[in-house]
Amino acid sequence: MTDAHLPPPVPEPLTGDLLQTRCAGCGSQVAFAPGSSALQCAACGHRTEIVHDDHESVDEHSFDAWAAANPKHTVASLGGMVLTCQGCRAVTESTALSGTCQFCSGNLVAVSSPEGMIEPEAVVPFAIEQAAAREAFASWVRSRWFAPNALKAVGDTESLQGTYVPHWTFDADTRSDYTGERGERYTVEVNGETQRKVRWHPARGTVTRSFDDVVVPASTSVPPKTLDTLGPWELGKAVPYRPEYLAGHSTLRYDVDPPAGLATAKKAMAPVIRKDVERSIGGDEQKIARVQTAYAAVMFKLVLLPIWIATYMYAGKQWQVMVNANTGEVTGQRPFSAGKIAIAIVAAIIVVVLVVYFWLMRR
Repeated sequence: MTDAHLPPPVPEPLTGDLLQTRCAGCGSQVAFAPGSSALQCAACGHRTEIVHDDHESVDEHSFDAWAAANPKHTVASLGGMVLTCQGCRAVTESTALSGTCQFCSGNLVAVSSPEGMIEPEAVVPFAIEQAAAREAFASWVRSRWFAPNALKAVGDTESLQGTYVPHWTFDADTRSDYTGERGERYTVEVNGETQRKVRWHPARGTVTRSFDDVVVPASTSVPPKTLDTLGPWELGKAVPYRPEYLAGHSTLRYDVDPPAGLATAKKAMAPVIRKDVERSIGGDEQKIARVQTAYAAVMFKLVLLPIWIATYMYAGKQWQVMVNANTGEVTGQRPFSAGKIAIAIVAAIIVVVLVVYFWLMRR
């Protein structure tokens, strides 16, 4: 028997910035098993439970305290992570928190961070297995009536890549002072006709609201609108971050700084505050002249959210579809069939012509 047919050696325990991604029994790859709390061997199926210590918790951090301690923090100033493959010992420098060894396809997970980097506080583990995600993808493709028929084969066979996308969550207590006008409707008779008018009164006041877990994408690698479509995210299923959850999946590092994330979160808070102001003004109609909001007790954390990503080629162009790995929600890009659109237009024209024809006949 040659060495090529010998079973892979069981690796010796290693220390340092290295996660054990090889099975202790047979030496094959292990990866986090979606829907579980364990690492599973791809060959023998052996599972190793991810055990959390009693002191582990998902904590939020004061934004003001962090900003004071990190006045020059920028993503550009962060160095890369050095990842060592447990299988072939190849060393890779990357800005990703996890990925695949380019030499042996082994699972790589960083267990330490460069100086100044904010580490994830929580992770929402994968709940949907790849097979279920593929079926959700295929169902989504089949439901696209205007998609070309040939696309259905792509949806049935395309593989998906599990990826964790970083997000910031923000809490804040807000106090908003406003000025505006309250409108009260009334009617008058003018030349025998009833007309509706609005009588306006000045209004001013203050509204308060506490925001909890306003979710903001921390990576620009995935379009924010796409991530919004995949939501809402099940943050209630978040667990304290452990690198084991990343094994077998790729993980993007944040490239949106916390101040930029907070600015985006404030934009998300603004419509909610405006609704509060309108209710406070009261009346039948409202005009808002000014809203000035103060933010206090701003807290934040970094959480990793799971998605399955499929990138496929069709008609010489690259398309991308994503599946929320907790809820199964699907969103993505797809081509349109010019023939189906033309048929739909012709059918619509025929319906309009028939409606007009029968209407004229009745007259």
